Amino acid sequence: MLAALESVVTLTLPYLSCKVKSCDQVFEVVKVSAVTSQPRKNTRLVLTILSVCIACVFLIFLLRNERDSTSRTTNLIQPGLEVPNFAFPGINGKQISLSDYRGKVVLVNVWATWCPPCRQEMPSMQRLYEKFKGENFEILAVSIDSEGREAVAPFMQKMHLTFPALLDPGETIRPLYGITGVPESFIVDKRGILVEKIVGPMNWATPEVFSLFRDLIQKPN
Repeated sequence: MLAALESVVTLTLPYLSCKVKSCDQVFEVVKVSAVTSQPRKNTRLVLTILSVCIACVFLIFLLRNERDSTSRTTNLIQPGLEVPNFAFPGINGKQISLSDYRGKVVLVNVWATWCPPCRQEMPSMQRLYEKFKGENFEILAVSIDSEGREAVAPFMQKMHLTFPALLDPGETIRPLYGITGVPESFIVDKRGILVEKIVGPMNWATPEVFSLFRDLIQKPN
């Protein structure tokens, strides 16, 4: 579609022998043409061409940005690819990075205390954590609460959650992982490769989920 639009812009101005690549160039071409053309008839033609070119250039710009953004996000979160590393402070202030757990299966969960579906799935995450605690497994629950520790620490205590909670009040993980909402979860294998992305809440304490994590934990590095 981008190529077609660029062709339209090119073919619209054959008599000017130029390919319009920017709005500045369009204005420059029109300026020159307006001076050298017959006053009224050619001015209408030039204004029509100007309108078409500006619309096409603007649409090309939007489509390119959308395509590049989608491509970057898709590449980051595809199963089978290595996930981006991150580092955030825990509730105790200690910096924790995903790469610290290379060699372990990690469930990365992006959440917030104000999110009802997040609160809904937390008890089952705790049961999953207790099931495989002490093995090559970890949960990293990345909170995007703007209040940081003040919101997260009381919540974790109230809900009796003992897995690590990380603080990302600036929501830097959103563009890094292509987050569109919370909760979103990422199952990462021992090599740092994304196994599966889950959008929305999930029951993490079913036999099927336990079996999935058991297989990943027992799989050689």
